[in-house]
Amino acid sequence: MIPKLSLHSPRWHDLNGVKAEEVQALLEQFASAAATGGGGAWRQTWTRLCDGLLDDGIVSDGVYAALPHLVEAAATLPPGQTVDFWVDLGFIVTADHRPPVPADLEAGFGAALRLAERAAVRSLLAADAPALVCTHLALSCVAFAGHYAGEALGRLPDPRESGLLLVCPGCESDTEIPEFFVVDPASPPFEAPEPPDPAQVRQGGHPWAEAAAALQEEALREEMVGEGWEPFLRVAREVAVAGVSPGITGRAVLCLVAGLVAARGVPRRDARESAHQLMCLSGHFRCWDCERTWTIADGLAQNPDGARPQRPATDAWTDSYESAATASPPAPGGTGGAAIRFRQDEDLVLAADGTPWGRTAVFSDGASGPSEGVNALAVVSLPGRPALVAGAGDQGVVRLWDVVDGRLVHDPLPGHPDRVRSMTALPLPDGRVLLASGGDTGTIALWDPATGQPVREPAGEWPGGVTGMCTATVPDGRTLLVTAAPRGAVRLWDPDTGECVGRLNPYGSPIQSIAAVPLSAAHTLIAAADTAGRVHVWDPAVDDPWDPGAATQLNARALADADHRAAAVAAVPTSDRTVLATADHQGVVMLWDLATGVPIGGGLPASTGTAGPPLITGTTPHGGRTLLVAGTRHGHRLRVWEPESGAVGHIALEVALTCLATAGGDLIVGHDHGVLSLPLTRQ
Repeated sequence: MIPKLSLHSPRWHDLNGVKAEEVQALLEQFASAAATGGGGAWRQTWTRLCDGLLDDGIVSDGVYAALPHLVEAAATLPPGQTVDFWVDLGFIVTADHRPPVPADLEAGFGAALRLAERAAVRSLLAADAPALVCTHLALSCVAFAGHYAGEALGRLPDPRESGLLLVCPGCESDTEIPEFFVVDPASPPFEAPEPPDPAQVRQGGHPWAEAAAALQEEALREEMVGEGWEPFLRVAREVAVAGVSPGITGRAVLCLVAGLVAARGVPRRDARESAHQLMCLSGHFRCWDCERTWTIADGLAQNPDGARPQRPATDAWTDSYESAATASPPAPGGTGGAAIRFRQDEDLVLAADGTPWGRTAVFSDGASGPSEGVNALAVVSLPGRPALVAGAGDQGVVRLWDVVDGRLVHDPLPGHPDRVRSMTALPLPDGRVLLASGGDTGTIALWDPATGQPVREPAGEWPGGVTGMCTATVPDGRTLLVTAAPRGAVRLWDPDTGECVGRLNPYGSPIQSIAAVPLSAAHTLIAAADTAGRVHVWDPAVDDPWDPGAATQLNARALADADHRAAAVAAVPTSDRTVLATADHQGVVMLWDLATGVPIGGGLPASTGTAGPPLITGTTPHGGRTLLVAGTRHGHRLRVWEPESGAVGHIALEVALTCLATAGGDLIVGHDHGVLSLPLTRQ
């Protein structure tokens, strides 16, 4: 006998979603159906009452008082007649928003779930239900047993949809696997999960023994499941023998659900297809954000207890590919295992485990606090002095900060007549270092960062502004300023005279990103990405822009095979040379050897969370391994990639990104409210 709240108790007035009179009316209809052996009058009443118990995904607390009455009554009906009741009840107990069970109703509600499990399993084995209904009923049975895999009931897509939406247990980002349910897999895409450990056998008896017998049928193994899928069915039988208990993995429990759909679902062809797709839910997925690998069962549940990233290499579904063999490599500065995720907590950078990684430095405007949004950054290395960070934004004011502590070293430098879109440092042969800035209306200004004084007043007005700047060294000893405009003008400037001394980009392709890549200390090549996603490489040492000189174009076949349309380029130093990095709007980053034009390694794959206008920068801190940082303009997340090992770390910031730079082992971040720096290696 289940403990129940009396229908005459005034406690019902304190509960939401249901009235005692409604419960009494439904109980009378259940009793009538049980006495006659049939009748469906109760179904309409139950539907109305169910609407009050579960309203727009929110469970009313009245459910905890009503269900002990209703479950006890429904359990007396013939098993084949209550399938819909148990499915509806499954959706209620797995809803995302459930209030805590009141202490005075806890015993009755717990006993109701145990009885519901027994009655629902009987219904599952007695009724030949459509494959989808059978799936819902099997997952409801699992939910009544108290296993988190039952939460998949509310997360499986509508039959008309093909994608699967998962929630990463580590970073809580959504990962969508498109077309997961499109076709029946011809064969298992991965090995079956491990069966339950003997120590996980459920104590005190359980209702799953008959399910184990149903999964033993020879016809089911050969005809309904098919060749290659029998190991999954074997796991399903062993889970049924052990009984569904919280200690059994979600992967194994989903195999049981799949096996029961194959055994009891109709028509048989649909049941077979559904079973194969459910067996695929026992696999793994890779989160696009933290790039760790998890079980799909964990991704279908809300904050599942005991969820752990999968350390060994495994077949994993991703947001971009049907299936891919992936492993979670060590993160930068780590020792192995899953990739490390970082987040900003005020002035601290914390690793995923909550341990401090280092401190951020906020670059301020002195007494006025954080500066305005910054659109452009440059790191200026002065001989014998700490490096400076230069930044400017919409108001045309240039600021210079000490990279060590973020202190403003000069008063803000006014004088730029327009919004600053690009900046670069110009180390000259005589030891001087200048700072160049390019404006929204095509103006170019030069500054002396040591004194904070302008070297030349802003000049030039080219339509479209200066979209990019970099510094080129040519073999005759000159250092030239290179500027790019969106309409395709790429010019070379003598910084001392302010004269245009050459032009690149003879095709006139509109340029959106430009970078200088040294071939040697005395010879620099210029790489640029145009608005069509093409990459151009030029040699500024030749007078004729049609003459390639030492420039080698990127391998067209490699670009086409990768379907890579670059939107940003950057020079990335390594231990023995500087290479070119290209990034596209999908988050893909590729490295290139400009001496040969061929790609280096496999690159950083696409990532949904970093899709959009890319930002990239790179460094080799303290003589260590190369680190490349990639993000999205106006995004909040960064990926830190170590190309040599393939390790990927993640940083979640509280600001919207606008530009990136590096200074030694520090990452400099321009954002919508100013500039900050954070360490790329643990402090």
